[in-house]
Amino acid sequence: MRHEERAIDPERRVRLFRNGRNQALRIPRDLELPGQDAILRKEGRRLVVEAVARPSLLATLATLKPLDEDFPPITSLPAGPVAL
Repeated sequence: MRHEERAIDPERRVRLFRNGRNQALRIPRDLELPGQDAILRKEGRRLVVEAVARPSLLATLATLKPLDEDFPPITSLPAGPVAL
């Protein structure tokens, strides 16, 4: 069975360690999250780690500033024959 096809165990024992003054967690390769950032929250005695959702295209476009330049006029060309 290939690596991607293996079923992921619902729970795993992982190693905790110190990184400076912070406690850190080793995430096994098959459970890695995409990207460089994650959301960590505490729910009772549980810590939940979630991948940060990438912004949608509309959200990204909304951050762009409008263009201040004029575009040249587009001359209408006659449509050519289309073979279907």
